[in-house]
Amino acid sequence: MKRRELVLDLFRLCSNFSSVIQLHSLTIKTGFIQDSFIAGKLTNCYAKHAKLEVARKVFDETLQRTVYVWNSILKCYNREKLYVETLQLFRNMIPLENRDQATISIALNACSGLWELGYGRKIHGFVKKKYEMDSDLFVGSALIDMYSKCRLIDEGLRVFEEYPKPDVVMWTHIITGYQQNGDSDLALGFFSQMLLDGRVSPDSVTLVSVLSASAQLPDVMSGSCVHGFGIKYGFVKDLSVCNALLNVYSKSGCVNAAGMIFRRMEEKDVISWSSMISCYAHNEAAEDAINLFNEMMCGLVEPNSVSIISALQACESTCNLKEGRKIHEVAARTGFELDVFVATALIGMYMICSSPHDAIKLFEKMPKKDAVSWMALLIGCVQNGMAYESMELFVNMLSNEIQPDVNLVVKILAACSELGILKQTICLHGYAIKSGFEGNNFIRASLIESYSKCGSLHNAIEVFKVTENKDVVTWSSMISGYGIHGQGNEALRLFKYMVKISKIKPNNVTFLSVLSACSHAGLIKEGMEIFNIMLNEYQLTPESNHYAIMVDLFGRTGELDNAIGVINDMAIPAGPHIWGALLGACRIHHDTKLGEIAAANLFLSDSSNAGYFKLLSNMHAVNKDWDNVEKLRTTIERNSLTKVHGQSAIEVNSEVHSFTANDRFHPQAETIHGLLSSLEVMTREDSYVVDVGSPVDDSFKVT
Repeated sequence: MKRRELVLDLFRLCSNFSSVIQLHSLTIKTGFIQDSFIAGKLTNCYAKHAKLEVARKVFDETLQRTVYVWNSILKCYNREKLYVETLQLFRNMIPLENRDQATISIALNACSGLWELGYGRKIHGFVKKKYEMDSDLFVGSALIDMYSKCRLIDEGLRVFEEYPKPDVVMWTHIITGYQQNGDSDLALGFFSQMLLDGRVSPDSVTLVSVLSASAQLPDVMSGSCVHGFGIKYGFVKDLSVCNALLNVYSKSGCVNAAGMIFRRMEEKDVISWSSMISCYAHNEAAEDAINLFNEMMCGLVEPNSVSIISALQACESTCNLKEGRKIHEVAARTGFELDVFVATALIGMYMICSSPHDAIKLFEKMPKKDAVSWMALLIGCVQNGMAYESMELFVNMLSNEIQPDVNLVVKILAACSELGILKQTICLHGYAIKSGFEGNNFIRASLIESYSKCGSLHNAIEVFKVTENKDVVTWSSMISGYGIHGQGNEALRLFKYMVKISKIKPNNVTFLSVLSACSHAGLIKEGMEIFNIMLNEYQLTPESNHYAIMVDLFGRTGELDNAIGVINDMAIPAGPHIWGALLGACRIHHDTKLGEIAAANLFLSDSSNAGYFKLLSNMHAVNKDWDNVEKLRTTIERNSLTKVHGQSAIEVNSEVHSFTANDRFHPQAETIHGLLSSLEVMTREDSYVVDVGSPVDDSFKVT
């Protein structure tokens, strides 16, 4: 007997595969391998320290398989989430009487994992037939867990009500069940009922479930109450409870409260760090998130995927490419770089930080890509002006049988708008119809915009006409379409018609579309009228784009005093595009004095754009002020400023040709420049006066 106890004591000392083998040899030599209890413990040890197949071999070689031996191998398979194999073994138990409450609980857990409700109900029936329902709380808890995970929490409640004296585990399971099924109020109600009952006290697991339910509610009040309960009864020293509290305060936006808990925690694990980093990242404290991630790394805490993703999202929101690259290195070193969620976060970060080639390089390395990663790359290409690449990606995405959502189709249509390829828009329109997206108003609005920008106002109008429930986005897109085609009066007519016959109220985007149409058509009086309606009738606050259009509107007709008046009356600081619009107007109307004022303000807010310096230089050149021309040219060269060249595309015979200013790389560049030279000679012969506003800008010369 003492030898058997000694062998059992040795099981506690097993810490690796080698020690298990030695103990196995000892049980064979001593004959204890025939002891079913020892055989069961040996099975567990092999499953823990070696492969499951070895544990199964020990089980198969055990001649006398008691219920303990069966339960040991069932636990091993269930622990590895091999639920199908668990239930197969459960079915093979002969005779049925060998199955005890522990066996039943393991089988029910496997049913939960597989959502195997039918077989779970059979086991429930077997339990009712063989046992008194209130005789084993462990089985009752397993039944509640199964029904709640199979989204039948009402049946779980019926099981709970059959037990007159539920223990803390059963109370916790019914609370967790309601929380996991999205009914947080009932979960909190059962917690209150448990406290009022008084016979059972909650444990830390109960509190974690209650806090998870609180985190799903819009306000932080219930979470704060549970926090107070935890302080009173000493639960706030428990690591899992503290982590759950961090989650509650994070989702409620209570950054200071979460920070206070985090700093007071005596023990922190990677979940604690991840929760706090996520709290900062998602509550407009991105810098704090990045700093905390770096602090975690300095503390030699190994990050998990959640902490890496949250830190990357913080880098994305602050456009911090330097820190983003460092976190990428951490992800690569810790083996998370090619995790589909981490890789997608990296792609998003690189795209927002204007480093699309890094995003593409990572995407190509990914062994497994899901719909989200495809969409992140494609949308990023659109945002970075890589319209051609985004179209190619879209085709590859479809060939990989990844189905886009409405948002992605909208982005692709935006890419078509930038390219101006009508046939591509027509193809995408067909795809939208085939995929059932055409009825979506965002798709309709994007189609209207894309057709308009691709030069087909007729198709844009047709899409607008067939749209039954027009919203403000649809109306705004059609108004903008008329403006793009210079039909300012039609845009005004449609705007007035919208206000008159529909209940749709125009928003800032609508007024931006109308004002832009007026500016393109030179409708100053009408533009002023619309701007006043926006301010006085609809009481909308103008944004910088609205002011920029008003400056442009006055600038086009030479009313520069009114243009500077608009800027002076602005409630917000004028941005570079507003001063740029005024500077452009000053060049056209040869107002060098006002142009210098505009330039001075412009260079304060944007000193890196060579185009503005060249514009002012050209103004001085018109006045033959060569000293200032030289000074501005020197500034450009000294600061290595470059002008972003304009790009245009034209579709000829189903082939798209792209051009940039002063393009020398097009295959037919020589022929094109020869034709331009001929046209220049023809215009001179016809006594056409060339605008000398930009004679010294090399990018405008034709050679």
